[in-house]
Amino acid sequence: MRVIGLAGWSGAGKTTLLAKLIPALVARGVEVSTVKHAHHAFDIDRPGKDSHTHRAAGAREVLVASGRRFALMREYAPGEEEPPLGALLARLAPVDLVVVEGFKAWGHPKIEVFRAANGKPHLYGQAPAVRAIASDVALADAPVPVVPLDDVEAIADIALREAVDRDALCVALAEVPPPARLKPARG
Repeated sequence: MRVIGLAGWSGAGKTTLLAKLIPALVARGVEVSTVKHAHHAFDIDRPGKDSHTHRAAGAREVLVASGRRFALMREYAPGEEEPPLGALLARLAPVDLVVVEGFKAWGHPKIEVFRAANGKPHLYGQAPAVRAIASDVALADAPVPVVPLDDVEAIADIALREAVDRDALCVALAEVPPPARLKPARG
């Protein structure tokens, strides 16, 4: 089980790219899972559903299961910190490749997703372990390989080449404190 990240500022096109990258990887016979970071309050549940009622009543975790899938929702206790990336990766069932969307400040290898019109700076130089950049513009001075944002096959090649072993990554991530959240530099 190997791990690679896609990271970039909001609006760069990470999810759009990932929606194209997953089928390209699957076409190569790669079984893929994803981990997605959300900075905002989010909820996959809806009022009126039994699972929502369980949570509203105070259940700490609710697992909803059917013949096709299951979803586990966990409410953090007051003061409980968000789990570190390694702990989240450790919860996943084995697959060939896990693509982490977001978590840009963490030390896993990642491909930066850069869109010039977004008006935000590059992550390389700020975020650790940027191995390549998928960009909508040429970047002559980049310290890592740059591929066109729409060249999904080249991005798949980089993802497979730069991915690292999940278990070794989890050990390495456990040895460092959680990083501070990155914010675009003002200038």
